[in-house]
Amino acid sequence: MGRTIRGIAEFRSLVGSELGTSEWFEITQERIDAFADVTEDWQWIHVDPERARAEGLGGTVAHGFLTLSLMPRLSAQVFEFAEVGRAVNYGLDKVRFPAPVHPGDRIRLTATMLEASDVDGGGVLGRVSYVVEIEGRERPAAVTQTLMVVYPEPA
Repeated sequence: MGRTIRGIAEFRSLVGSELGTSEWFEITQERIDAFADVTEDWQWIHVDPERARAEGLGGTVAHGFLTLSLMPRLSAQVFEFAEVGRAVNYGLDKVRFPAPVHPGDRIRLTATMLEASDVDGGGVLGRVSYVVEIEGRERPAAVTQTLMVVYPEPA
């Protein structure tokens, strides 16, 4: 586990700070196929290795939303909260998938705290940049800004 953020005051104080980087995580064709089954998105670029190679893709490509869905798992290695009431996923901004992820690629996430603002109920809305890099590649798999609201412990 990476950094433990203790309370909303510390969360607010981290603006401009890199929170850390996760471990590498391998993307397998089995995971891509399972994601296709769950989402019912069986487009051939994801699930038909022969056709994907024949079409010049070098093989299948992971769904962008698969990469996005792994961000909570990867970010859990980067930071966790303590001494807060709850942390709530508020949404995403500026989601981009600059480079494809292929089976066998390894990805990891780096998180940076961009800004924080107060919200009703004594909470803090944080905007955190997530960059998912692909091992050995220049362009990242995903770049997004996540929004989370962290509330204090009940009085």
